[in-house]
Amino acid sequence: MACRECPIGQYATQSVVGQGKLKPRLMLVGEQPGDQEDLQGHPFVGPAGRLLARALAQAGIAPEDTFVSNAVKHFKFELRGKRRIHKSPTQREAAACLHWLEDEIRLVKPRALVALGATAARSLLGRAVPVMLLRGQWLAREDGLRVLVTLHPSALLRVREEREAAFEAYVRDLAQAALPPA
Repeated sequence: MACRECPIGQYATQSVVGQGKLKPRLMLVGEQPGDQEDLQGHPFVGPAGRLLARALAQAGIAPEDTFVSNAVKHFKFELRGKRRIHKSPTQREAAACLHWLEDEIRLVKPRALVALGATAARSLLGRAVPVMLLRGQWLAREDGLRVLVTLHPSALLRVREEREAAFEAYVRDLAQAALPPA
């Protein structure tokens, strides 16, 4: 809770660590907590989390088969009036949190990982990943764990046209996670 390995923790309300079942089928990793997650202290409880829950249900993945977390454990934001607006963490900030994420993976012992967006994919795989090109595909980590790459659910919240088609494509990506990785 008192981590100051990067400046983000100084301004966040609290650290937001992962939660869910130990030894789950899947550990889903996002970028960072959002405003609601920072205030409530739980991952994926805001609008993106509700969208993710709906997509997982349609993909046939039960909540009890998952553990959800983020690559960065504090909410990075900028103030606009009284509103706290999401600001993407830098690579250095994500790298500062990497040991926390790796500790979670070791403790949780998931069978596979799902990278929700580019920051999560980079943290899990140790390199830049072209998410739009590789979405819905399994990649291997150095430790042998498989990682399914897809979008962060917040990306769907920003889609203006063909929102339902974008959601269906997202469900198809996540349905790959319902199958055991090869």
